[in-house]
Amino acid sequence: MSVTGYNLMWMMVMFDLPVTEPEERKRATAFRNYLLDEGFEMSQFSVYFRFCGTREMATPFINRIKKQIPPDGNVSILFFTDKQFADIITFRNRKPVLIAEKPDQLTLF
Repeated sequence: MSVTGYNLMWMMVMFDLPVTEPEERKRATAFRNYLLDEGFEMSQFSVYFRFCGTREMATPFINRIKKQIPPDGNVSILFFTDKQFADIITFRNRKPVLIAEKPDQLTLF
């Protein structure tokens, strides 16, 4: 199988976590920091993206994220092809924002 923009994948994690009590805020912050430590980039305060290569390569991320989800609130994980991700249009203060450079190829260590 050749690698194209149609089978390279991006993962998006969206969440709505309670932050009323100090302990809830601590758990929500810990979850955000966990996503950053896993290589996700914040798109919005509760929306994080990460290039994950192929869908199969995303499975370990899903398993690790599931273990970190706080007991309350909602967490959704979505997947986009590289082609779909390239079509995202973002505005900041009514001005279009260019999406950061995406990897040209998968790097293996």
